[in-house]
Amino acid sequence: LGLLSSIVGVYLFDSAEKAKVDATKTQIRGLETALDLYRLHNSRYPTSEQGLKALLDKPEVGMIPKNWNGPYLRGNNLPEDSWDSPFRYVSVNGKNYEIISLGADGVDGGTDLDADINSSDL
Repeated sequence: LGLLSSIVGVYLFDSAEKAKVDATKTQIRGLETALDLYRLHNSRYPTSEQGLKALLDKPEVGMIPKNWNGPYLRGNNLPEDSWDSPFRYVSVNGKNYEIISLGADGVDGGTDLDADINSSDL
């Protein structure tokens, strides 16, 4: 009975973690939609320096967008991944970007359920 409980416990934990991975992928896709709308108005994505915060407030650093028409997200706060960590945002040239969650372990890299979740892989 103890062994069966252990097996069921591991299965339930894995299922919960997989659900968190799926939820984080959905959050990234939502951010991608907001970024596409930002680009539609401003002809470029926010820079890394401006970050995802540019979806909530008009940037005051770097190339200031003239046609900012946000906020592009609901609420006053940026969403976090399913492990309550902020998303990383990287855009070197304003033409491409990556949104990254560090996954369950919260550190770069990882495998399986600890693997990073990157918008370029979705």
